[in-house]
Amino acid sequence: MLTERDLERYDRQIRIFGVEGQEKLKKAKVAVVGVGGLGSPVAYYLAAAGVGTLLLIDEQTPELSNLNRQILHWEEDIDKNPKPISAKWKLERFNSDIKVETFVGRLTEENIEEVLDDVDVIVDCLDNFDTRYLLDKFAHKRGIPLVHGAVEGMFGQVTTIIPGKTKCLREVFPKPPKKKEKFPILGATAGVIGTIQAAEVIKLITGYGEVLANKLLIVDLAHGSFEIVELI
Repeated sequence: MLTERDLERYDRQIRIFGVEGQEKLKKAKVAVVGVGGLGSPVAYYLAAAGVGTLLLIDEQTPELSNLNRQILHWEEDIDKNPKPISAKWKLERFNSDIKVETFVGRLTEENIEEVLDDVDVIVDCLDNFDTRYLLDKFAHKRGIPLVHGAVEGMFGQVTTIIPGKTKCLREVFPKPPKKKEKFPILGATAGVIGTIQAAEVIKLITGYGEVLANKLLIVDLAHGSFEIVELI
């Protein structure tokens, strides 16, 4: 049930998908895998929307070169607080009514079942396809929606994987690009793509609108273009 505080805090979005939609958000648990350039805006906007429980997963500690895009990490976190812990501190002060859980480490075949045991949606905010494929495999095994996002330079992409209804991530990207040690990225690009990912999660949970199922959204901010590629 929503409290009077909930009704006031989320009034503007309740006007979109109703009290029932907000209650669904409050009951939901979402895993944000990767708390960097994409994971920061994803976690921020899911916290703002009132998602009841966020699970933040990352193995890294913030570096100075992260700060042009990873808005949940500040100078005081550099080389000190692991990204999930750094983000948890800010999010709990941003919205004290939600629960923020953390896992500091890398997801593996051995631990993924335990770490992601009770989540409703998984958000791929990673920078490598090895772990993405692991998430994809787990999502299909458990029947959990997976929202994929990726960025480089001023380009980005988003698609939503729904087991049993859409192609799996490996089918969409059978030959992924080689992982780069460092790649160019504008912070605003990560902000745009991460915000779209957060919107996909909210639509999945509330049932409002239409998600990017069997569709790949390609964003080119350098030229201001948004293109949808049908994946069927």
